Amino acid sequence: MKKLALLFILFFGKNFAQKTTQDQTVWFAYAGQYKVAEKWGYHAEAQFRLDNELEQSLQNLYRVGAIYYLPKNQSVTAGYALVKTLNRSVDDYFSENRIWEQYQINKKWHSDKNTIIHRFRLEQRWVEELGLIDDEVINLATNYQNRLRYLNRNLFQIMPLHKNESEIYGILQSEVFFNLGDNKVNSKFFDQNRFLVGLGLNFENKTRFELGYMNHFITSSSSNNLMRHTVSVSLFHNLSFLTQ
Repeated sequence: MKKLALLFILFFGKNFAQKTTQDQTVWFAYAGQYKVAEKWGYHAEAQFRLDNELEQSLQNLYRVGAIYYLPKNQSVTAGYALVKTLNRSVDDYFSENRIWEQYQINKKWHSDKNTIIHRFRLEQRWVEELGLIDDEVINLATNYQNRLRYLNRNLFQIMPLHKNESEIYGILQSEVFFNLGDNKVNSKFFDQNRFLVGLGLNFENKTRFELGYMNHFITSSSSNNLMRHTVSVSLFHNLSFLTQ
């Protein structure tokens, strides 16, 4: 155990020892899961990430997927995502095409009042590399990368509302990202971590509105590490179109 703790300190200490810059952002997100058959559904998502003054779009993400529901609150999903990210050095946006697959399990505890979610996601990424030639922005290359993500999300009931059909709840979650294999996007194994605390309002387990603070730490193999202090605003839908 002592050796494991020492390896942990050395691994993450090296990342944090590198110079880290800081900034502030605001994220708006919508995600919906729509059940259309006993075992099948689909996922639709859009995220808009802006600077703290809401003047500059830093990144836009659009994600879709097909869901297969398993017993005991488990599911597997696969889909496609398109990401547009600002490259400040050339003042233009580069594209990323992404295929993704995930496994998720939800568990209730404390008399079914609280929820813990484990989500494992694999991503196959094709990321453009922009550059300037004769003052013209061009795509110099498209780099491929494999990435693994693990999300641990905890929802704690604070106050039931409307005869326990709705509730106010607390949120504590963290998602870590790991790069797999050799790649030119980020050569570091540890890619980033998103730690979030917040509050949510749940309407009849169909609609959730969440507001939180995210500490977003991003490593880089080509420049300084980045720590973003982010206000996160999210709307979630979990709807079933099955006829009763």
